[in-house]
Amino acid sequence: MTTPEITAALLIIGDEILSGRTKDKNIGTLADSLTAIGIRLREVRIIGDEEDAIVEAVNTLRETHTYVFTTGGIGPTHDDITADSLAKAFGVSIDVNPTVAEEMEKVYAQRGVEMTPARLRMARIPDGAELVRNSVSIAPGFVLGNVIVMAGVPSIMAAMFSDVAPRLKRGAKLYSETLMVRRPEADISDLFAAHQKMYPDVIMGSYPSFLDGKFKTELVLRATNEQNLKKVVAELRAKLVEKALI
Repeated sequence: MTTPEITAALLIIGDEILSGRTKDKNIGTLADSLTAIGIRLREVRIIGDEEDAIVEAVNTLRETHTYVFTTGGIGPTHDDITADSLAKAFGVSIDVNPTVAEEMEKVYAQRGVEMTPARLRMARIPDGAELVRNSVSIAPGFVLGNVIVMAGVPSIMAAMFSDVAPRLKRGAKLYSETLMVRRPEADISDLFAAHQKMYPDVIMGSYPSFLDGKFKTELVLRATNEQNLKKVVAELRAKLVEKALI
């Protein structure tokens, strides 16, 4: 039986990302983590801290992907509006979760930190959401429907993903093989395209670079069948050797 494909989209929320002030570090981390458990990250969007834009993006993406992950906008400041926007997208109410508030207050007391109204904002959870625990700074994320809401701070995002990962559906693992060709991409493009046509079930991509005055191209092949992937890679290598391209 073929394992159904499990897909995901990532919605990055924050004016600071769009302005360039903050450089996103979560795409690569999340992509690696999802690939490792058989979930295909199919789309990434970056939008500002605007409620209508968040609502529209969430409602569109959750209809076309198994999961939608969001990062950013769940902190203590006035422009952290992700939680409110998710509540609006799902048509549910939002308020301070007493259990979350109690846990946060306890941890803050241990750290000698005051539980201010600003920090209490981070205890506001949409009705019906499941919590995503945060082992770094205590304030949680949440899961609402098929949308997983996480912090934008990379270390906290990673901690939240570790908590939610065991709850996610798994797809087929995607294996990967790489061939290094010390030639410009154009030199091998026709051969590579023909090989892709022969094996449409194998994902193939070429990634050129220029280093120390020399061209090189990485040919990356990926598939869910490891044995078949190795066969396809071996055939490609043989073709490249035959044409003196490797």
